[in-house]
Amino acid sequence: MRFDREYDVIVIGGGAAGCFGAIKCAGYGNSVCIIEPNQKLGRKLAITGKGRCNLTNNCDNETLMKNIPRNPSFMYSALSGFSAADCMDFFEGLGVPLKTERGNRVFPVSDKAYDIVDALYKEINRLGVTIIHDRAKHILTENGAVTGVQCGRKSYGAPKVILATGGMSYPVTGSTGDGYRMAAELGHTITPIKPSLVPLVTVDDCSVMMGLSLKNVVLTLKDEKKGKTLFSEIGEMLFTHFGISGPLVLSASSYINEMESDRYTAYIDLKPGLDRKQLDLRVQRDFKEMQNKTLSNALVKLLPSKLILPFIKKGRA
Repeated sequence: MRFDREYDVIVIGGGAAGCFGAIKCAGYGNSVCIIEPNQKLGRKLAITGKGRCNLTNNCDNETLMKNIPRNPSFMYSALSGFSAADCMDFFEGLGVPLKTERGNRVFPVSDKAYDIVDALYKEINRLGVTIIHDRAKHILTENGAVTGVQCGRKSYGAPKVILATGGMSYPVTGSTGDGYRMAAELGHTITPIKPSLVPLVTVDDCSVMMGLSLKNVVLTLKDEKKGKTLFSEIGEMLFTHFGISGPLVLSASSYINEMESDRYTAYIDLKPGLDRKQLDLRVQRDFKEMQNKTLSNALVKLLPSKLILPFIKKGRA
């Protein structure tokens, strides 16, 4: 088959994994191209962590493994070859200063995800990696060996192909599931796809609280079918027009194995620093100070304003 151009390595996908793979391969002197349908690389990367980009966690591999809820052994070889410390060294080596925040979360000092994207893009250009804006259709093979990639407009040859298309988490950014199809065409077995690290849709209408962000609250997720607590941590979360999201919720979602409506309940402790007795005294004090006010006005010191009416309605239900 005649190819429009040939390379040592073709990378399908210009996200975080694809860019990193291209940089490493080009660093060893290979001719490399990235095939990416979007006009910009790292589109999903640019919006992670509320636009701040939580790169990694500043801890050792053992700690990382303990905090992977599903099949942590799958990550063993990858983390052994490239640890969180290696990740931090890599980006700081590209000129991006990093910082460690609560929970050992690592962010760029600038709090701008685009600084991470720009650093990858500059290194890709420095190493002479070619960027082709097209959609990969098929990985081509001959006699059981990879020979190249067929795209929508042209075909490109290479004896090595890195499939880094991501999953199906955010189709508008390019994660459309194409990688599963191409892998299946090559004979790979595709396990059932399940969502993880995602916002949660709630039965209760949360639209009136949309945009409300809560800090230093405890979110507890329970499997009512099994009568088991799956997750309980302190941190940040927020309400959306469809339910709940934010760091705590994304982490909690990874513990849900079977997506069944009405099976799981999320409990929010707004005052985790107070026990029941202390909270009772706090409420009594507020009501005494606001004894001539309406109930909604009496709760202004205890609850965020967007939570007051839903809280009262829930109490009456």
